[in-house]
Amino acid sequence: MPERPTCAICVKRRPERFCPAKGEKICAPCCGREREVTLDCPPDCAYLIAAHRYEQEHRKPLAESEFPFPGVEFSSSLIYERERLVSGLAFSISHFAANHPDLTDEHALTAITALGETYRTLVSGIYYERPPSLQPAAALYSVMAAFIQDYKKKESERVGFSTLKDSEIFYLLIFLARLARNWTNGRPRARIYLQFLRGQFPERDLQTETSRIIAP
Repeated sequence: MPERPTCAICVKRRPERFCPAKGEKICAPCCGREREVTLDCPPDCAYLIAAHRYEQEHRKPLAESEFPFPGVEFSSSLIYERERLVSGLAFSISHFAANHPDLTDEHALTAITALGETYRTLVSGIYYERPPSLQPAAALYSVMAAFIQDYKKKESERVGFSTLKDSEIFYLLIFLARLARNWTNGRPRARIYLQFLRGQFPERDLQTETSRIIAP
Protein backbone atom coordinates (compact mmCIF):
# COMPACT_ATOMS: atom_id res chain seq x y z
CA MET A 1 0.00 0.00 0.00
CA PRO A 2 1.55 3.35 -1.05
CA GLU A 3 2.39 5.85 1.67
CA ARG A 4 0.05 8.78 2.10
CA PRO A 5 1.70 11.99 0.79
CA THR A 6 2.66 14.51 3.45
CA CYS A 7 3.60 18.18 3.58
CA ALA A 8 7.17 18.85 2.42
CA ILE A 9 7.76 21.04 5.48
CA CYS A 10 6.14 19.44 8.52
CA VAL A 11 6.00 15.93 7.00
CA LYS A 12 2.80 15.38 8.98
CA ARG A 13 -0.24 16.96 7.43
CA ARG A 14 -1.76 16.37 4.04
CA PRO A 15 -0.22 18.59 1.31
CA GLU A 16 -2.90 20.78 -0.23
CA ARG A 17 -0.98 23.62 -1.88
CA PHE A 18 1.83 23.65 -4.40
CA CYS A 19 4.56 25.92 -3.05
CA PRO A 20 6.59 27.54 -5.88
CA ALA A 21 9.27 28.53 -3.36
CA LYS A 22 9.95 24.88 -2.51
CA GLY A 23 8.80 23.31 -5.74
CA GLU A 24 6.72 20.86 -3.71
CA LYS A 25 3.32 20.59 -2.10
CA ILE A 26 2.84 21.79 1.47
CA CYS A 27 -0.07 22.05 3.89
CA ALA A 28 -2.08 25.23 4.49
CA PRO A 29 -0.84 25.77 8.09
CA CYS A 30 2.82 25.59 6.99
CA CYS A 31 2.08 27.92 4.09
CA GLY A 32 0.61 30.48 6.47
CA ARG A 33 3.34 30.12 9.09
CA GLU A 34 6.43 29.96 6.87
CA ARG A 35 5.30 32.37 4.14
CA GLU A 36 7.91 35.17 3.84
CA VAL A 37 9.59 33.84 6.98
CA THR A 38 11.57 30.81 5.84
CA LEU A 39 10.11 30.73 2.33
CA ASP A 40 11.17 33.18 -0.39
CA CYS A 41 7.73 33.40 -1.96
CA PRO A 42 7.62 34.64 -5.57
CA PRO A 43 5.35 37.68 -6.01
CA ASP A 44 3.04 35.86 -8.42
CA CYS A 45 2.16 33.07 -5.96
CA ALA A 46 -1.64 33.00 -5.75
CA TYR A 47 -1.60 32.21 -2.02
CA LEU A 48 0.81 35.09 -1.33
CA ILE A 49 -1.34 37.53 -3.32
CA ALA A 50 -4.46 36.41 -1.46
CA ALA A 51 -2.66 36.72 1.89
CA HIS A 52 -1.47 40.25 1.12
CA ARG A 53 -4.96 41.26 0.05
CA TYR A 54 -6.40 39.91 3.28
CA GLU A 55 -3.74 41.69 5.34
CA GLN A 56 -4.46 45.01 3.66
CA GLU A 57 -8.19 44.65 4.21
CA HIS A 58 -7.87 43.71 7.89
CA ARG A 59 -4.79 45.57 9.05
CA LYS A 60 -4.99 47.84 12.06
CA PRO A 61 -3.55 51.37 11.92
CA LEU A 62 -0.01 51.57 13.26
CA ALA A 63 0.68 53.58 16.39
CA GLU A 64 2.95 56.59 15.98
CA SER A 65 5.61 54.83 18.06
CA GLU A 66 5.74 52.01 15.52
CA PHE A 67 6.85 54.29 12.68
CA PRO A 68 10.52 55.19 12.09
CA PHE A 69 11.69 58.40 13.77
CA PRO A 70 8.67 58.77 16.08
CA GLY A 71 8.07 62.31 17.22
CA VAL A 72 9.79 63.93 14.23
CA GLU A 73 7.37 66.16 12.35
CA PHE A 74 7.66 68.05 9.08
CA SER A 75 5.35 69.69 6.58
CA SER A 76 3.88 67.39 3.94
CA SER A 77 4.35 70.22 1.44
CA LEU A 78 8.07 69.38 1.40
CA ILE A 79 7.29 66.08 -0.33
CA TYR A 80 5.70 67.99 -3.21
CA GLU A 81 8.35 70.70 -3.27
CA ARG A 82 11.07 68.04 -3.53
CA GLU A 83 9.04 65.65 -5.65
CA ARG A 84 11.88 65.00 -8.07
CA LEU A 85 14.28 63.93 -5.31
CA VAL A 86 11.67 61.70 -3.63
CA SER A 87 10.89 60.04 -6.96
CA GLY A 88 14.58 59.62 -7.75
CA LEU A 89 15.33 57.98 -4.41
CA ALA A 90 12.32 55.68 -4.74
CA PHE A 91 13.38 54.72 -8.25
CA SER A 92 16.92 54.04 -6.99
CA ILE A 93 15.53 51.60 -4.41
CA SER A 94 13.32 49.93 -7.02
CA HIS A 95 16.17 49.68 -9.53
CA PHE A 96 18.50 48.21 -6.91
CA ALA A 97 15.86 45.67 -5.85
CA ALA A 98 15.39 44.56 -9.48
CA ASN A 99 19.09 43.69 -9.64
CA HIS A 100 19.35 42.23 -6.14
CA PRO A 101 16.57 39.67 -5.65
CA ASP A 102 17.81 38.96 -2.12
CA LEU A 103 16.79 42.47 -1.02
CA THR A 104 13.74 42.47 1.27
CA ASP A 105 11.53 45.18 2.76
CA GLU A 106 13.45 44.78 6.01
CA HIS A 107 16.77 45.39 4.25
CA ALA A 108 15.36 48.46 2.49
CA LEU A 109 13.94 49.87 5.71
CA THR A 110 17.26 49.29 7.47
CA ALA A 111 19.17 51.13 4.73
CA ILE A 112 16.75 54.07 4.55
CA THR A 113 16.64 54.43 8.34
CA ALA A 114 20.44 54.29 8.63
CA LEU A 115 20.84 56.99 5.98
CA GLY A 116 18.19 59.03 7.76
CA GLU A 117 20.20 58.76 10.98
CA THR A 118 23.29 59.97 9.12
CA TYR A 119 21.44 63.07 7.94
CA ARG A 120 20.03 63.61 11.42
CA THR A 121 23.63 64.04 12.63
CA LEU A 122 24.39 66.39 9.73
CA VAL A 123 21.45 68.55 10.74
CA SER A 124 22.74 68.65 14.32
CA GLY A 125 26.15 69.77 13.07
CA ILE A 126 28.02 66.68 14.23
CA TYR A 127 28.60 64.31 11.31
CA TYR A 128 28.45 60.64 12.25
CA GLU A 129 27.85 57.83 9.80
CA ARG A 130 26.88 54.29 10.69
CA PRO A 131 25.89 52.37 7.53
CA PRO A 132 24.28 48.94 7.89
CA SER A 133 26.80 46.19 8.63
CA LEU A 134 25.10 43.49 6.58
CA GLN A 135 24.43 43.11 2.88
CA PRO A 136 22.41 43.91 0.84
CA ALA A 137 21.25 46.76 3.12
CA ALA A 138 24.78 48.20 3.19
CA ALA A 139 24.97 48.27 -0.61
CA LEU A 140 21.56 49.96 -0.91
CA TYR A 141 22.67 52.55 1.66
CA SER A 142 25.69 53.39 -0.52
CA VAL A 143 23.57 53.61 -3.67
CA MET A 144 21.10 56.02 -2.05
CA ALA A 145 23.87 58.15 -0.53
CA ALA A 146 25.60 58.37 -3.93
CA PHE A 147 22.32 59.33 -5.62
CA ILE A 148 21.81 62.22 -3.20
CA GLN A 149 25.34 63.51 -3.78
CA ASP A 150 24.91 63.24 -7.54
CA TYR A 151 21.57 65.03 -7.31
CA LYS A 152 23.16 67.92 -5.38
CA LYS A 153 26.06 68.08 -7.85
CA LYS A 154 23.75 68.26 -10.87
CA GLU A 155 21.61 70.89 -9.20
CA SER A 156 24.73 72.98 -8.55
CA GLU A 157 25.82 72.62 -12.16
CA ARG A 158 22.38 73.66 -13.36
CA VAL A 159 21.74 76.73 -11.18
CA GLY A 160 25.22 77.51 -9.83
CA PHE A 161 24.61 76.18 -6.32
CA SER A 162 22.58 73.53 -4.50
CA THR A 163 19.43 74.69 -2.72
CA LEU A 164 18.92 71.29 -1.11
CA LYS A 165 19.29 71.37 2.67
CA ASP A 166 20.42 68.45 4.83
CA SER A 167 17.27 68.88 6.91
CA GLU A 168 15.13 68.43 3.78
CA ILE A 169 16.98 65.22 2.88
CA PHE A 170 16.48 63.99 6.46
CA TYR A 171 12.72 64.57 6.30
CA LEU A 172 12.37 62.96 2.88
CA LEU A 173 14.21 59.86 4.09
CA ILE A 174 11.83 59.74 7.05
CA PHE A 175 8.93 59.87 4.58
CA LEU A 176 10.35 56.92 2.59
CA ALA A 177 11.08 54.94 5.77
CA ARG A 178 7.56 55.48 7.09
CA LEU A 179 6.15 54.54 3.71
CA ALA A 180 8.10 51.28 3.88
CA ARG A 181 6.90 50.55 7.41
CA ASN A 182 3.32 51.27 6.40
CA TRP A 183 3.39 48.95 3.38
CA THR A 184 5.29 45.93 4.67
CA ASN A 185 3.83 43.27 6.94
CA GLY A 186 6.99 42.87 9.03
CA ARG A 187 7.85 39.36 7.88
CA PRO A 188 11.63 38.97 7.37
CA ARG A 189 11.40 37.98 3.70
CA ALA A 190 8.49 40.21 2.70
CA ARG A 191 8.87 42.38 -0.41
CA ILE A 192 5.52 44.19 -0.45
CA TYR A 193 7.07 47.67 -0.25
CA LEU A 194 9.54 46.83 -3.00
CA GLN A 195 6.75 45.51 -5.20
CA PHE A 196 4.82 48.71 -4.56
CA LEU A 197 7.79 50.80 -5.68
CA ARG A 198 8.29 48.60 -8.73
CA GLY A 199 4.67 49.27 -9.70
CA GLN A 200 5.26 53.00 -9.32
CA PHE A 201 8.60 52.94 -11.13
CA PRO A 202 8.89 50.19 -13.77
CA GLU A 203 12.41 49.41 -14.98
CA ARG A 204 13.42 52.18 -17.35
CA ASP A 205 16.10 54.83 -17.73
CA LEU A 206 15.92 57.27 -14.83
CA GLN A 207 16.51 60.14 -17.26
CA THR A 208 13.16 59.45 -18.91
CA GLU A 209 11.29 58.84 -15.68
CA THR A 210 8.73 61.55 -14.98
CA SER A 211 8.67 62.52 -11.34
CA ARG A 212 5.57 61.67 -9.34
CA ILE A 213 4.44 61.64 -5.78
CA ILE A 214 4.18 58.22 -4.16
CA ALA A 215 1.59 57.84 -1.47
CA PRO A 216 0.70 55.09 1.01
